[in-house]
Amino acid sequence: MGRIAFAAVATAALCVFGAGAARAEPRADVRGDLSGDLRERIVRAIGETDRPVENLFQARRRARDAAESAIAVLRSEGYYAYTVSAEVNDLDPPRPVVAVTPGARFVFAEPGVEWTGTAPDEATRTRGREAMGLRPGDPGRSAEVVAAEGRIVAVVRKSGYADVSADPREVIVDHADDTVRPTYRISAGDLVRLDGLILDTEGRTNPAWLDQLRPWEEGDVFDPEDVAELERRLLDTGVYDTVTVALSARDDVDEQGRRRVLVGLSDRPRRTLEIGASYSTIEGFGVDSRWSRYNVLGRADTLALVARLSELDSRLGADLTLPHWRRAAQTLHMNTGAYRTVTDAYDETGIGLGADLRRRYGANSFVTVGGSLDFSRNEEKEARTLSPLGRDLLTAAVFGAVSLDRSNDRLDPTQGWRADTRLEPTYIAGDEALPYLEVSAQGAAYLPLDSQARTVLAGRLRVGSLVGGELPDIPASRRFYAGGGGSVRGYAYQGVGPRLADNTPRGGLSLVEVSLEVRRKLTDRWGVVAFVDAGSVGEEMTPTGDNLSVGVGVGVRYDLGFGPIRADLAIPLDAEKRDGGFQIYLSIGQSF
Repeated sequence: MGRIAFAAVATAALCVFGAGAARAEPRADVRGDLSGDLRERIVRAIGETDRPVENLFQARRRARDAAESAIAVLRSEGYYAYTVSAEVNDLDPPRPVVAVTPGARFVFAEPGVEWTGTAPDEATRTRGREAMGLRPGDPGRSAEVVAAEGRIVAVVRKSGYADVSADPREVIVDHADDTVRPTYRISAGDLVRLDGLILDTEGRTNPAWLDQLRPWEEGDVFDPEDVAELERRLLDTGVYDTVTVALSARDDVDEQGRRRVLVGLSDRPRRTLEIGASYSTIEGFGVDSRWSRYNVLGRADTLALVARLSELDSRLGADLTLPHWRRAAQTLHMNTGAYRTVTDAYDETGIGLGADLRRRYGANSFVTVGGSLDFSRNEEKEARTLSPLGRDLLTAAVFGAVSLDRSNDRLDPTQGWRADTRLEPTYIAGDEALPYLEVSAQGAAYLPLDSQARTVLAGRLRVGSLVGGELPDIPASRRFYAGGGGSVRGYAYQGVGPRLADNTPRGGLSLVEVSLEVRRKLTDRWGVVAFVDAGSVGEEMTPTGDNLSVGVGVGVRYDLGFGPIRADLAIPLDAEKRDGGFQIYLSIGQSF
């Protein structure tokens, strides 16, 4: 049954792609002596349609539209001596045709910058000319003419001239020598130095706390990155509906000529209640709730009471988040609560508290340190006799973690990489004292296979090890397990790894997981995925990858605008560890 379902989904995905490709046809035919790359760009700009031409009027209109698209491409590539004509052939029904003669490709010659008004300092003028980036002899692409102006303005602003603007530029397209000569006219304005902040809000934010977030000292030269960083720091807190950070007006200066920064904050509702429900064939029904109160202390804090009830994992707790604690880009998170976990491998009931301090570097990289203290009752089976084994445990742990993200999108990456590593020394006090170290690392990489990233190859590797203890000594709740939607698809949660004689998952001291996906976009919204997942849980502390369990599958993606919703169907290839012929997973965001 699983193989039939897998084949059906795969066949349906291929049929959708094949049928869409069969129906689509170019909006107009392109004729002319064109290089392969230029022809491809024109054809792509003209586009495709699944509606055939029905009459002569429609064919002429499509030909005119296609000719305009072809001209835009030619100019963008530096072909200014082109000849483009919109035509209709004599077929029945008629076909729109675009006849293109590109002519010579123009090149840049003698680009220059003129400063209107007071010129900036010599160093800034030099950086502006270098940022222009137009070299004589390079193709005179129109897009580069516009982009060069933007680069000049950005560099001048970065140098402290906040009011820089571009006056109308002069671009001479000389058909006598096939050259393009752009001259940029830039008004730099005055060098700006920064003062303090002006807070505009009806909310509860403490101005003293806000003032310590600014990444500049009074009198520093204006840097747009500093202003953007302040806005980012405020948005990161999650307690404001809107955040605006802007430089005061040109004439709003103090005696030293410094300008203040205006900050506008709109608080989100002071209290929110979130309730959710879920169903899984593994976990059964689940209900989640979260009551949050924001900005109680006037420093963008969040106090939350959380509750979850399900067959697998139930908990009741509270947590407090203090963003920018003691210094900017540093978040203190504290939590406490009671929990009960019921799995095939173990049952655990306990209470715990924890705290961690996370420091952000750049946009998406973090260093985190923290600790936790738990008192729990663990119920598991003794490996040799299969008799119930209860343990009362006091577990103290500290950890350090590093997360680096160099991908281009959090929910739907198409290029770049990510890496995470974590070290967690742990001390367990119970019938016997046991210190050990948990080490884990995970990396993922994304490689686009075409210029538009419509096909992406994605890979993930995760390894882990418990160092310093034998497998029977480590409580079952602290061991490694594999299987499930975020692990090895096709297998149930805890479905991969060694088992006891009665088929109870035993867990292990080491872990290896590998995933490979080929992601293909069919339209702007729809996409398909083929994947292979593999995982191994070992009884020794060294990850070896022996006895891999493999799952294969296909999936469908639908882009919601902010990220994809995914539906995956996977079948397990390890017959001894199957919990069913197939597994289906639904979630938001790519699998990794």
